Amino acid sequence: MKTIFSSFFGYINLSKGEEEKKKVLDFVKSNISFRGSNLWILACAIVVASIGLNVNSTAVIIGAMLISPLMGPIIGAGFGLGVYDFDLLKRSLKNLIIATLVGLLVSTIYFYVSPFKETQPELLSRTSPNIYDILIAFFGGLVGAIAITRVEKGNPIPGVAIATALMPPLCTAGYGLALGSYRFFFGAMYLYSINCVFICISTFLIVKFLKYPTKKQLDDRSQKQVKYIISILITVLILPSIYFAYLLIEEKKFQHQVDLFTEMEFSNKGIVILYKKTKFNQKPKKLELGFLSKRYSANEIKELNKRLKEYDINDTKLTVMQDTTDLKSDILSEINFNKSELSQKDVSILKLKKELALNTYDNKSLLAEIKILFPEVDNISLGNHTFNENTDSIKTVPVLIYKSKEGLTASSEKKLSSWLQQRLLKKQIEMYSQK
Repeated sequence: MKTIFSSFFGYINLSKGEEEKKKVLDFVKSNISFRGSNLWILACAIVVASIGLNVNSTAVIIGAMLISPLMGPIIGAGFGLGVYDFDLLKRSLKNLIIATLVGLLVSTIYFYVSPFKETQPELLSRTSPNIYDILIAFFGGLVGAIAITRVEKGNPIPGVAIATALMPPLCTAGYGLALGSYRFFFGAMYLYSINCVFICISTFLIVKFLKYPTKKQLDDRSQKQVKYIISILITVLILPSIYFAYLLIEEKKFQHQVDLFTEMEFSNKGIVILYKKTKFNQKPKKLELGFLSKRYSANEIKELNKRLKEYDINDTKLTVMQDTTDLKSDILSEINFNKSELSQKDVSILKLKKELALNTYDNKSLLAEIKILFPEVDNISLGNHTFNENTDSIKTVPVLIYKSKEGLTASSEKKLSSWLQQRLLKKQIEMYSQK
């Protein structure tokens, strides 16, 4: 049993592969400064992230997070707190404040001059942090701190930069300032603060766990004060996030019950729902429905409102939109909103589908027509082919490959070619016989 335990602890022992503590501290100290190149890199990363948020491109946002040097001073603050090096802690916090102000300034200027002011989903997702964001920041910070203390730094550090996502909330806060939206600014800064604090705390715990030598020996009272400050910070940040997580769960539950209500009361009865919109954050909550042809009387709408409670949909008012003008206006606005959220991937898919449709022929129908005129033809395959691709005289021509037991005469081939040109409205057709 002792051997099993020793083997298990050998697997989870963080001392294995650990870099010299002095080298680690030197590395941390060298990465906290925001002067010269680091400041320029940060400003460029902020612009890239802002563009990604502006056009709703996840790939661009991830790229910005990878080139951002924001992790340096946060890790430095964690180390400074862990070894009681208050000079390192002050320098780290000072550089973090400089980086934050530069990030806010650059992102605010970008969003102020940008012609696109629409609130994209990537921006919205950074305004309501919850307990899950705290868990991501904490465990991401643990991975980052462990990786920094290794001889082989490895691949985790870029992953931590992506997971903890420091850049997007900072840029979202700049978006809030540019538009004068305090909801966006404070929501995004709250998420940014969560990420900074919990990365710092997880780094502090790893430093303590690996027993880094303290620079200054504190008495019991001072150590307790540090622990109290950390505890207060954790409490201040966790409590609101738990509340936001509760609201998120309640909203998901509400949406699920609404879907169940509409399915049982309308869809399963053959009533087509043309328009559906929910407003969870209002008092009372609202459910708006519009139907293709069904119309309801005032008493029927009242009865439907009563039935909401049977589906555990409480404190909610159902509104049936039966005025054609209002319904049309709401549907058009919903369509326009959805259009603005079409990703580049969706656009590419639609483009490829269109190209595929233009380059695809109904071989089965064509064969049936050809066999009437040329009974000796057994099978065909028709498709567009691009010639002279690497030249200036590129052209796309329909190519027909046909199979015939007896073979077509030169005269028959000419007639078939002329018929296809008329049938497909093409000036040129290439034909080949399958041997």
